[in-house]
Amino acid sequence: MAAPVGLEVAPSEVGVARALVGLVTDAERRRSVRGVAPAAPTFRLSELRSRLLKERTFEDPSRLLGRLKRKGLIEELPVGAGDKLYRVPFPDELRQLLLGEAARTDSAEVAGPALAPDEEAEIRAMDSEFLERLRTVVARRLDATLRFGEEFDVTRLARYLRDLFGEELYFDSLIALLQQYALADAPLLAPTGRVTGATGFNLALFGPPGTGKTFSIDDLVRGNPRSGVPGHGLPGRNRYCGGITPAQFLRVGASYTGRTFNFIVPEFNDWFKYRGMVEPLKLVMEQREVKWETTFGTVGPYTFRSFFSVNYNVRTGFGDDYWTTIADPNFAALEDRMLLRFHPMTPSRFRAVERSAERLELGELGFDLGESIRDHLTLVHAIETGHPLVARRFRRRAVRLERPLYDRLRAVSEKGLVGAEVPRFSPRLKSRAVRLAAASALLTYFRDPTDAGIGIGPRETELAADFYAEEIRARQGRRGSAAA
Repeated sequence: MAAPVGLEVAPSEVGVARALVGLVTDAERRRSVRGVAPAAPTFRLSELRSRLLKERTFEDPSRLLGRLKRKGLIEELPVGAGDKLYRVPFPDELRQLLLGEAARTDSAEVAGPALAPDEEAEIRAMDSEFLERLRTVVARRLDATLRFGEEFDVTRLARYLRDLFGEELYFDSLIALLQQYALADAPLLAPTGRVTGATGFNLALFGPPGTGKTFSIDDLVRGNPRSGVPGHGLPGRNRYCGGITPAQFLRVGASYTGRTFNFIVPEFNDWFKYRGMVEPLKLVMEQREVKWETTFGTVGPYTFRSFFSVNYNVRTGFGDDYWTTIADPNFAALEDRMLLRFHPMTPSRFRAVERSAERLELGELGFDLGESIRDHLTLVHAIETGHPLVARRFRRRAVRLERPLYDRLRAVSEKGLVGAEVPRFSPRLKSRAVRLAAASALLTYFRDPTDAGIGIGPRETELAADFYAEEIRARQGRRGSAAA
C-alpha cells in the first residue's frame, strides 16, 4: 500500500505523531520479543494519552487519529466503554507518513526566521546572580569557606551524597557536582611542564526514564524550591534548556562566544530528532566553530566554549541490556564527546529511587552541607576564571597530571581486556576518567595554598578508577569484571 498524501500534520500535532510512531514501534517489538506470530499491532487511546502526558505533549490526539482513520491507516476495534482500541494494518506506511510529516514541519521550523530569545538579558541576569553570591562569600563568609575548604575533598563529598541518596544513587550526583567544579576549565599540567588539556567536560546520563537522571543534573545543581532541594551547583552559570529546540539553541549559542557556561538539557534525545541537527550538535559538543546555514540566512560562525549536562532517554529491553541501549544511532556521538554514564533500570535501582523519593517527600533528607559546598564552588570557580573580585587575593593554579594516575587506570584497562577478543570500550573512556580525577582534585584547592599546582591524590585516583571500572562493566553487558 502506498502512503496516502494530503495528511498535513500541523506543527501542534508533531508531538502526537512522534508519540504514535513510538507506540506502534513498541507494540511491534513486544510481539517480536514474545515470539507472537506477526500480526497488525494494536494500541489503546489511553496508552497514547499516557505517553503524551509523560512526554509533556498536551495536544488532543483525536483530530489526528480521526484523519488517520479516514485514510485507512488505523482501524477502530469494538471494545467496552471508556477506552478505544485501534489496529494498525500498515505500520511501516504509517511510520513513513508520520515521520515524513514531522520532518517537514521541523524543517520549516528550523529554516524559519524565528528570533532567539533575549539571551543578552538572560546572561546579564546570570552574571548578576553569580556576582551577588561571590560578593556575599567574600564579604561575609570568606573565613568560613576557607576553613571548610581545608577539610573538604571528594571523600567527604561522596560521604555526604551517600548519606542522602544511598549507595545505588549517590555516584550520579557526585559526578554532576564534580562537573560543576570542572567548569572552571582549569589547565592540566603534564610532568614536562606543558599544558595538555583542561578540566572541563560534557556530562551525559544515558538510559531509560525514571532512573533519577534529572534530579542529578538539574534539581541538585540548580535547586528545586518546590521539593525543598537547595542548589549545590554554580549560581548563575547553569542555563536551563528545557523547551528550547536545537534550532533556537544554535541561535542562542552565538551570545556565549568567549564565555563558559553549562547548558542543562533534560531531553537531549529530542534534539537529535530534528532534521539536520546532528552535525551542528557534534560541533558544539566538540567546542569547534559553529556555522549553520539555512535558506533564510546564516547563524555564526561563532566558537562555542561552554559545556553540557544532559539526559538522553532510551528504553531498553532489559534492566542491564547495554547492547539494546547502544543500538540508538546517536549513542556513538555522545560517547565520543561526553563523559557518559550508563543507567540501567535494575530492581535495586528502582528501589533506591523509590526510597529516595519517599525520604525527600517526607522531609527526611537534610542538605546540611549544601550552602557550604556552593560557597566553596563559587570561590574556586571565581579564582580559576580570574574574576576581578578575587584575582588579587588568590592565584590561579593548574592541576598536575602524574604517572600514578595513569598506571592505576591502565591496570583497570588490562582487567577489562582479559578474555576479550575485541575491546568493548573506547580509549576515550580513560581520558574521561582522567578529567574526573582532575575535577575532584579542585575540591582540595585550599588544602595547601602555597603549592603552585594542585595534585591528584590517592582518593581522586581511586574515584577515577571506580568510574572507569564501572563503565567498562556496563559496556561488557555486566558479564565481565573490570574491578581492581
